[in-house]
Amino acid sequence: MEVYKNLNSISKSKGNVVTIGTFDGCHRGHQDIIKKVISTANSLGSKSVIITFDPHPRHVLQAASKLPILMHIDKKLEIFESLHIDVALIIPFNTEFSKMNASIFLKTIIIKNFNPHSIIVGYDHHFGFKRDGSPEFLKNFGDKNGFEVQVVEPVSDENIIISSTHIRELIKNGFVRRASFELGWVFGFKAKVVHGSGRGVELGFPTANFIPEEENQLVPANGVYFIRGRINGENLYGMCNLGVRPTFDETDFVMEAHFFDLSSNNIYGSLIVVEFLERIRDEKRFSNPKELKNQLMKDRNTCINLIDKYN
Repeated sequence: MEVYKNLNSISKSKGNVVTIGTFDGCHRGHQDIIKKVISTANSLGSKSVIITFDPHPRHVLQAASKLPILMHIDKKLEIFESLHIDVALIIPFNTEFSKMNASIFLKTIIIKNFNPHSIIVGYDHHFGFKRDGSPEFLKNFGDKNGFEVQVVEPVSDENIIISSTHIRELIKNGFVRRASFELGWVFGFKAKVVHGSGRGVELGFPTANFIPEEENQLVPANGVYFIRGRINGENLYGMCNLGVRPTFDETDFVMEAHFFDLSSNNIYGSLIVVEFLERIRDEKRFSNPKELKNQLMKDRNTCINLIDKYN
């Protein structure tokens, strides 16, 4: 896959099949659009092109709120490549770019660089200044400028339209297994291992405290989770606590993982991948550390009994 991070480096070509979007989560609905782009391009013998943005537009347009997002840009590119997209353009989204209207965007970026045969977008896609580019606008523009437009209908399951917004709500509430189903990949993220308080070692459950690589990464609701990690080339199962450790009257939010068969505890500073497979229970205050340790042993057994389900 060719990846371009600025417009000056693009190799211009004709007759491409293009899609445009933020694609946060690159969920099953997004994947449906991308697969349509690829199949159309293959039938024409042309290139499939995806145009996305970094940072997330809402981090510029609504900077104060800092929307928690589902994925780092590298994870997004990983999924694009796994689907066999030919070209990915990542447009740096900033205040100046946000003021470009839909017509100028299409003329100066899409037509000038990709001269598309087709543009394929989702049913609810909007782009340009004040979202003035809608699917209807795009169809009219295509008719006048010699390219066809296809609009892909949403993907639904049990009458629920799969969307980034809905998936964020699932994760915020701890429904990670359902979120992974709607995403089409196991929800998780890259994270850096940092030093913690050492309480896990005291309890007989050494943990790796971690911080997401993506500054605005959405994390699941507080609680205990069955997880899978990738550490120094090893794929390991474990359990993870997200929360404030109320048993010890702490208030700082921490993310800590205990891996069952970690060959080395010397992983501080390492980048790991943490995937959230299932939620085990809520975070809970225990009357003393011994009671907490007994619960952790039960949690460990619960998670170990789930491993065969994911192998």
